[in-house]
Formats: sequence, structure tokens, C-alpha cells
Amino acid sequence: MNKKRNSLPKFKKEADERAYWESHDSSGHVDWSKASRVRLPNLMPSTKAISLRLPVDLLERIKTAANKRDVPYQSLIKVWLAEKLDVA
Repeated sequence: MNKKRNSLPKFKKEADERAYWESHDSSGHVDWSKASRVRLPNLMPSTKAISLRLPVDLLERIKTAANKRDVPYQSLIKVWLAEKLDVA
């Protein structure tokens, strides 16, 4: 099916383009039937720093466990939290 696609307007600023796509459907501009999945392996997920107060003894035990696994203790905490949420 060769459906005529609408041409895209020229945007002066990224904010203008963002506003356009918030109020318009892309199906008139893109042939999604020809789309394919892509992998972007180098993208880092968005993170947010938090402050978490832990008892000193608990933090030392976490650091010891992380050291045994040869991983940073903050990474180990993230893994444990994710595992706990996946089980729930």
C-alpha cells in the first residue's frame, strides 16, 4: 500500500518540534509497516541519586558481601532491590 506521507514542517527549535509531536499523530508522516527494531546497547538508563541512611553495621555487612562478589556495594544494593521487587 503506497499511501502518500505528509511532509514534516521545519522547526526552529527543539521545543517547537516537541510541541508539534505532542499534538500530532506520527502515522501520517512515517510508514510504520517498514519499521524495524534497533538495539542501542550503549544507552544508560536514567538514574536518580538518593540519600539512604543505613545502620553502620548493615552497611559494613553489605560492603563485605559486595567485596566477596567483587562488585561495588552500591551496585549490589541495586541488584538486591531489583531482585526483591521481581519476586514480589
